[in-house]
Amino acid sequence: MEGITKRFGPVTALSNVTFSVRRGTVCALCGENGAGKSTLMKVLAGVHRPDSGRILLDGKEMVFAGPKDALAAGISMLYQEVELAGHLTVYENLFLGREILRGGLFKCIDSDAEIRQVQELIAKNHFQLDPLATVAELSPGQCQLVELLKAMLSGARLIVMDEPTSSLSEGEAATLFQIIHQLKAQGITIIYISHRLEEVLALADDICVLRDGAVVFGAPASELTVDTLVRQMVGRELSQYYPPRSSKPGEVLFEARNLTTARIYDVSFQVRAGEIVGMAGLVGAGRSETAQAIFGIDPLISGECLLDGKKVTVRRPTEAIAAGIGFLTEDRKRTGLCTELPCSWNITLPNYERLGMGHILSLPREREECLALGEKMHLKWRQPEDPASSLSGGNQQKLLVSRWLQADSKFLIVDEPTRGIDVGAKAEIYALLNDLAAAGKAILLISSELPEILGMCDRVLVMREGRLTADLKASETTAEEIMHKAAV
Repeated sequence: MEGITKRFGPVTALSNVTFSVRRGTVCALCGENGAGKSTLMKVLAGVHRPDSGRILLDGKEMVFAGPKDALAAGISMLYQEVELAGHLTVYENLFLGREILRGGLFKCIDSDAEIRQVQELIAKNHFQLDPLATVAELSPGQCQLVELLKAMLSGARLIVMDEPTSSLSEGEAATLFQIIHQLKAQGITIIYISHRLEEVLALADDICVLRDGAVVFGAPASELTVDTLVRQMVGRELSQYYPPRSSKPGEVLFEARNLTTARIYDVSFQVRAGEIVGMAGLVGAGRSETAQAIFGIDPLISGECLLDGKKVTVRRPTEAIAAGIGFLTEDRKRTGLCTELPCSWNITLPNYERLGMGHILSLPREREECLALGEKMHLKWRQPEDPASSLSGGNQQKLLVSRWLQADSKFLIVDEPTRGIDVGAKAEIYALLNDLAAAGKAILLISSELPEILGMCDRVLVMREGRLTADLKASETTAEEIMHKAAV
């Protein structure tokens, strides 16, 4: 890609970017949220037309009128936010638009042939997927695997992976890394975007860093460390990643007693005021399902929740919010944000009554509140009235965090709070969670990143197959012990 410039109105997202990748290698594209990584890749994938510059594939200049042209040229992109038809099955999504047909004059879809192909591919790569499952039933991690299978089926020679492991368990991520090495051996080129820098250094052959829409650094991965890479990305030293915990847990603020739904069984635990409790486990272990039961999304078959020692009846999220329970969902696109509504509305929608605007909306006050939160969270937006869809993935996550900062909930559940967030923003969110705990809030932190769990939490709850299997003191356990409790 030579001299790529892309503007959206008055905002220059990419400025004269020149970027190249060697055949059969993994090139990592790094940078903070809003640096232009996803925009550059969407230009490559034919989603955006550049204002200037050109794309060359095997030395031949390419002009893509849309994603279909890029796919035809052998370029496939796995987006950070998966784009699948929820009402269709896994195999139907994989063959959507390129169905296998049988018959003569009156052709029909050969479903049996499609299912066989998908089963063979799933078995070959050891994925835990049912080709006949409806996508709406799948976890975010499983949806990401479907996107990867789609790219593999297309016969792509260049695959762009935008945060492919953000929704995967450690086991699924390890499987993905094996697949990437296999693809490299076949001469397929990978452009890899991830905020997990240890992962980037382990996988990549070359690394390119974007900052503010321009290339600022490039080098072989073997010459870099996490510290040097962070310095190039953020333009400063990142002196402290996980902030020291200064608060001491107080009395029990939240208690779950024998929670049972269709997907979790007899789950009991406590979280004290000023305490951050982590919840670990493999994908499908029941972590998010526990959060959904507490927040009134999944109905309880039995069990109860107590807040400040008093039983709270929560049958729907509005009742949870009124009781003082907040929930930052793991999937900002499907269950978190109303992406076409203004950023300001996405922050204040659950909080109107608390702001004294239950019946009459005060737009000036809403704007004032949101501008203050945007400054605190270092949100990169033009104005609060812009739609949430106009923000980068990381800034959308910050938008969700801002919502629950404004709600001032007593008990806050944060499910994968730093998914798709760059290293600088992660440190900011960790500091915010630390401040909330210091202010006496009780926090349940659900995360697939064990360093995050161990670095941020006082205790670690481990789940397996819908049940709680361990309650460990974070300072006395290890990632290996947590994984053992989660898997065995």
